[in-house]
Amino acid sequence: MCRQADGGPCRPADVRRAVRHAVAGRCRATGTPCDEGALSDALLVASELTTNAILHGGGVTGVDVDVVGREVRVSVSDRSDRLPELVAPVDEQGRRRAGGRGWPIVCRLARDVRVAGLPAGGKRITAALPLF
Repeated sequence: MCRQADGGPCRPADVRRAVRHAVAGRCRATGTPCDEGALSDALLVASELTTNAILHGGGVTGVDVDVVGREVRVSVSDRSDRLPELVAPVDEQGRRRAGGRGWPIVCRLARDVRVAGLPAGGKRITAALPLF
């Protein structure tokens, strides 16, 4: 789990750093060159999941990053039981909305996205992205 120095919840930069570290370690261990495009996608998804947890989920309560086979799995937990939702890019009056693009980005880039409720409340969102 990722924690700030003061013990507080993770920031997007913390989660990106954890993803970069896990992927680089896997590439070194296997002698496989890292695909920079795939890493960029994973970093963007990590940022979006973390930002959404902060803005809409009551804060980040946990983060896990795992490299399994040929993919990286980024899991972010938050305090909210509310499921993510797609929001139209324009409102009822036809005006462009600010924000609302993070969840579609996650769904488009990830190979698999799972949302699971947590026993003590809140949820965990796990996105799996191909690395190679």
